[in-house]
Amino acid sequence: MDLVRSLRSSGRHHEARPGRRAVVANHLSELNGPTSGIVELPHRLFWQPDRHVDLDRPGLLAWMYETVLTEAIRIEELQTWLHGPTLTRLWPALYLPRGVRRAWEERHPVLRAQGIAA
Repeated sequence: MDLVRSLRSSGRHHEARPGRRAVVANHLSELNGPTSGIVELPHRLFWQPDRHVDLDRPGLLAWMYETVLTEAIRIEELQTWLHGPTLTRLWPALYLPRGVRRAWEERHPVLRAQGIAA
């Protein structure tokens, strides 16, 4: 039983959606994305004709984080669009697939603690 639990925790990959692994930054400090203003997400992350997001509107900022965390397939996308301190602040309120939340909280325990404190 302990062997099975160990294998699950060490080698399991969490999914952002069926068939797609969640991508997690190695360090929150490497996330240096924008925190204000209007940005235009790439079509790969958001498939609408108008991909502009006003980050000064709190609901849209959180929505963009949810979208990037769910849709990213490369670390570079996370580094471009997310900001470590902002991610930590928003974390408890973000609506994320279970696999994304677990993957990030396993790599960054500060996020789990942030969620517990909220």
